[in-house]
Amino acid sequence: MAGTGSATRRRVRARVTGTVQGVGFRPFVFRLATELGLEGWVLNDTRGVIVEAEGEPGAIARFLVRIEGEAPPLAAVDLVEPTDLEPRREGRGFEILASDAGGEAAASVSPDSATCLDCLAELLDPGDRRHRYPFINCTNCGPRFTIVEGVPYDRPLTTMSGFAMCARCLAEYEDPLDRRFHAQPNACPECGPRARFVGAGEEDLGAGALDAVAAAAAALCEGAVLAVKGIGGYHLACRADDERAVAALRSRKHREEKPFALLVADLAAAAELVEIGEEEARLLSSRARPIVLARRLADAPVAMAVAPRAGELGVMLPYSPLHHLLVGDLGVPLVLTSGNVSDEPIAYGDADARERLAPIADAFLLHDRPIHTRTDDSVARVVELPAGRRPLVLRRSRGHVPDSLSLSIGDAPPILACGAELKNTFCLAKDGWAWVGHHVGDLENYETLRSFTDGIAHFEALFAVTPEVVAHDLHPDYLSTRYALDREGVRHLGVQHQHAHLAACLAEHGESGPALGAIFDGTGLGVDGTVWGGELLLGDLVDYERVAHLRTVPLPGGAAAIREPWRMACAWLCEALGSEPELPAALTGSVDPRAWRNCLRRSEEHTSELQSPMYLV
Repeated sequence: MAGTGSATRRRVRARVTGTVQGVGFRPFVFRLATELGLEGWVLNDTRGVIVEAEGEPGAIARFLVRIEGEAPPLAAVDLVEPTDLEPRREGRGFEILASDAGGEAAASVSPDSATCLDCLAELLDPGDRRHRYPFINCTNCGPRFTIVEGVPYDRPLTTMSGFAMCARCLAEYEDPLDRRFHAQPNACPECGPRARFVGAGEEDLGAGALDAVAAAAAALCEGAVLAVKGIGGYHLACRADDERAVAALRSRKHREEKPFALLVADLAAAAELVEIGEEEARLLSSRARPIVLARRLADAPVAMAVAPRAGELGVMLPYSPLHHLLVGDLGVPLVLTSGNVSDEPIAYGDADARERLAPIADAFLLHDRPIHTRTDDSVARVVELPAGRRPLVLRRSRGHVPDSLSLSIGDAPPILACGAELKNTFCLAKDGWAWVGHHVGDLENYETLRSFTDGIAHFEALFAVTPEVVAHDLHPDYLSTRYALDREGVRHLGVQHQHAHLAACLAEHGESGPALGAIFDGTGLGVDGTVWGGELLLGDLVDYERVAHLRTVPLPGGAAAIREPWRMACAWLCEALGSEPELPAALTGSVDPRAWRNCLRRSEEHTSELQSPMYLV
């Protein structure tokens, strides 16, 4: 029977929610309770962590405060909810109990986290049993989200379930005082995943080398283009100072001008490429390890083909032991770009990667730890604001997902927001919390659509969200809209594209409006059936008024005008001159005169006005 305890003894049971699984939270609770002389237990369940503790009332009070205030580095405690129980005086000490898998899943899963300093020291220590082991990790670092198949976060529900721990790894895993206690990806060279360096036909190319990573680094040094299996998918890599290798990668990947990301060994190496202030250094070194866009140094020692005509470079530091070893062995910056052909999703399954990347890569650096969820690298930059310089995340993916976001809204049914077409990201929300999915990409082909639908299904299972409302873009031909409208038993909510941007900006800054928003973001279907792009909207989180916009003109070729901005030049010249303009001299040689004349005819044949997006040409 519940009670208030006594003057000399108090017993509580506390529900702890947040990111508290797979981050060393239970051993932290164990050590804290032991230090304070408490008895009781701690366990994981599908909603987070449950703690029961009994002891001197003052010690219990300090225990509850320190659970939140001194949580491990990767933990994020949202709430500690204690309930007093009748003291029992069992005298059993404090225990870590087996996870309780019953009930509805609602536990937060930790993002993948960069290699910690302790593991890095072991990785580089010739006397350590994990010296140069590409999959070293502990409760403070390593893969999380990309290997999780379900909750609670225990090894049998990860892609590590197929690797049985050796006696020494198991001893670490079962020791509450060890930093690898219940580190689910725990492994070593004797029992864990292994790397291989192979050719296109899977022939072993690592013979005679120190290890597979060293062999791969030697091939990179000679100018090879490699496919490298990482934490959330495959990358394509070559040495960044080799003009021929970078040009070969660009040609094979069909990526004409878009800059490549660069991997460097440390902050000192990054400072040789880009301008780095305190905020950039902090962002580069964060546990998320994003690609950071920063101003390029004039004498940056990289090939011009890395980022043609770009004033910035995207730089990141190693976030896995394999990457630490690879760039360390190479000794120069490394191009590390998504493992795909342009416009396709990143490859993450081994068979799919071999099929799709074989025409691009000269060889493959592989490993046998399965990836459950593909996850691209995150991208960020530091921006100047009146209040000072601060980081801005441009692409929220590896290292950030699936961290939850608190919503300042009242009671609302569970929601799925499907996003638009380009740079798609989905979101699930329930009980005042939102889980923004990882970067999916442009929903323009079957592979990307499958990544989108698989990601939604995975999040719904992980966070026990059964949507009652599905929000979607108004455009009926977007694949995200079609998916939304195909979902049955839900209420569908169409959202105008530009208003979504206004509402998102308000929500990001904790405002509800009304506000005047200038939205110049490509195209979006308007409520009047025309294409909008270049709007002044007066509105709030719920509604808006379109108070001004760019003049409407034909959109010759529809979406082709987005890929070929000269079509919009043609449409605007027709509108301005009221006649059929000749091909401008500035476009001679870049635009086929026949295509120009066809565009003129298409502009004249338009029977409805379509507003042009604001593209600068």
